Formats: sequence, C-alpha cells, structure tokens
Amino acid sequence: MAITITDLSLLKLLQLCSVNLPVGGFAFSQGLETACEINWVANSTDTKTWIETQIAHSLEKLDFPCFIRAFHAAENQDNDELNYWNRYLLASRETHELYVADTAMGAALKRLLKSLDISIPISGDISFCVLFAYVCAHWNIEQQAAVMGFGWTWLENQIAAAIKLVPLGQTVAQQLLLELQPMLAASVNESLLIQDDDIGGNLPGLSLASSLHETQYSRLFRS
Repeated sequence: MAITITDLSLLKLLQLCSVNLPVGGFAFSQGLETACEINWVANSTDTKTWIETQIAHSLEKLDFPCFIRAFHAAENQDNDELNYWNRYLLASRETHELYVADTAMGAALKRLLKSLDISIPISGDISFCVLFAYVCAHWNIEQQAAVMGFGWTWLENQIAAAIKLVPLGQTVAQQLLLELQPMLAASVNESLLIQDDDIGGNLPGLSLASSLHETQYSRLFRS
C-alpha cells in the first residue's frame, strides 16, 4: 500500500524517529541482553531471528494494532478510548522490566511534549507506543507512515543494542536493517487487518529473558 505524506509531516515524523529524541530508548535492550548472556543470540543470524520473532509475534499482533487504535482515538479526540488502549497495552507487558521500558520512554516523551506546549490527555503511566501515536495524530502525520516510523524506532534501537551485545560490526548491522525492512513493512500492513479481540502478543521466551535480566550479574541495559 502506497503512503502519501506531506513534506512537513515527513519532517515531523523524522524528528520523532530520530536517535536524538531524548526518550532514552538506547537504555533498553528489551530482553536481548539476557538472550546474549545465555547464548540464545550469538551471531548476526541469531539476531535476525530474535528480531523477526518479535516483529511477527509482538509488534504485529500487539503494539501496532494498539498504536492504530490510539491514533484513531486521538484523531477523534476520544480521550476515553485513548486511555483505554494505553491501559490495555501496558497490561499486556508481561514483566516489570518490559513495563518500565515502555513507561519510562513514555514519561520522557511526555516531558518533551509538555515543553513543546502539547497537552497530554492520558492519565497515569503512559505507554511510549500510545503517546507516539497520539503526537503523530496531533501533528497530522499519515497513519500508516506513523506506524512505520514507530516500528523503525523500535528496530533501530534493537540493532543498536545488538551492536554492543552480540557484538555486531557496523556494516553487518546496516545489512540487518536492510534485510529486516521488508518484514517490518509487511507487518505494519498485516496489523491493519487485526480485529480487537485478536490483539495480543505471545512470546514466552522474551518474557523469560526479561525476567532473568532483573538479576543478571553484569548489565549494560535497564531491560
């Protein structure tokens, strides 16, 4: 499906996706640090498989559909619906570390948006995913481009973590980004078809890695 986006909207989306956005995404490995520690991920092939599995069974089935619904709620100025999907997504985080990774980045983005005079109609802890969707709608960024941008931000952070943890060289990392782009785009398209009752991720291995990370002896990342 073709994406149409104005120049100004594209620039705003690039600003949100920038590694310079002060939300602290670099601090979270999303379980990858433990996966490397226990040798589940030991090379570039393992890294690709680890990321592909999360895209297929977490982002496509959970994060992207919640993003889309939060985006629609923001467009319609339906704050009750927006808060519902925020609570739904946070309730779906299966470990404390995965919850904190989402809400810590959400809190950082909230502080930034307040400094830009953008009010946030979400109460309590805020999912970075939902808040990213909200600001994209607020800035009139096309929905599919917005989801793709969020997915790219997640993917880039995972590859950045893998560079340190596997470790990967810069050239291999760029090759992985190229190889994973088609799957990411396809997952965004598939997520548009998911019904409300079918939303939910299922990655017990990720949950286990995340749980083990809490007591891991030596850590570079917060999750």
